[in-house]
Amino acid sequence: MAMTTGNTDLLTRGEVWSGELKEILRDEMMAQRYVRMLEGFPDGDTFYIPSIGQAQVDDYSEDTEVAYRPLDTGQFTFSVDKYLSSATYITKKAEQDAFYSQQLISSFVPEQERAIMAHFETTTLAAADAGVSANSNESLDGVEHRWAAAAGTIALADFARARHALKRASVPDQALIAIVDPSVEYTINTLTNLVNVSNNPRFEGIVADGIATGMTFVKNIYGFDVYCSNYLADVTDSALPDRSNSNVDFSSDNGKANLFFSAAPSVTPFVGAWRQMPEVDYEYNKDLQRHEYVTTSRYGVKLYRPENMVRIASKPSVV
Repeated sequence: MAMTTGNTDLLTRGEVWSGELKEILRDEMMAQRYVRMLEGFPDGDTFYIPSIGQAQVDDYSEDTEVAYRPLDTGQFTFSVDKYLSSATYITKKAEQDAFYSQQLISSFVPEQERAIMAHFETTTLAAADAGVSANSNESLDGVEHRWAAAAGTIALADFARARHALKRASVPDQALIAIVDPSVEYTINTLTNLVNVSNNPRFEGIVADGIATGMTFVKNIYGFDVYCSNYLADVTDSALPDRSNSNVDFSSDNGKANLFFSAAPSVTPFVGAWRQMPEVDYEYNKDLQRHEYVTTSRYGVKLYRPENMVRIASKPSVV
């Protein structure tokens, strides 16, 4: 008897399912490397770090009393204020019936830990602008450490100005880091004076390969190693001045706070503390007949050196 499609219908599967599960794409997280994690935190949820200022100098005349002046003192307060949980369950029936149940269950803990670390990433990068007044330029010793990119579009001059602001604040020009929105990569890729190699041979190859590989710029800009991030904080200021003191409105089209700082060990911009690293608990709930997985953690993170932080707001849209 010949076997044809007409008499093998019952032997042919109408749908064929893959043996693998599709996972979402992952982007790189980098903020934790710029956080100095505090230790010696035996109890409580608040750290107090005293600080001292610089000594003063006075003119002196022979055979007169010198002027004794105290050093300025202050106090930095830091709190463990994030208490997080990420929890998932699967019922016994679903575990028995689902073809992909074991693959699904094996993803619970890694996904929960990543969710917590993504929260840490977002919180850290947002800490640079936390508590800043709307439309403030955050001037330190007369030098602005926060401004809007002209018309919301970052230019190379912003990189130069960020370096100037850091140098005026006595920040060492070592391990300079810029964390920018992916739209900034597009802007740099399409700058006429960079695309035309005859104008700037140092940037040769941008047209062929682009300025970034993965999350990292292949070209150093005014001493800054540049990274792209999707976790930068939103800027909603309605009239943030740019370099020419023309106000830029981010209230209807939110901007992104691009960050510029030094990652030198002596001036790490952020401090943080894990009161509890991500910790997994599991139990079988006999009343609800399900397997329950929960990951919890406690941490805090805060900008420690405002003089070592420049924020430039830009619009993430591209044309």
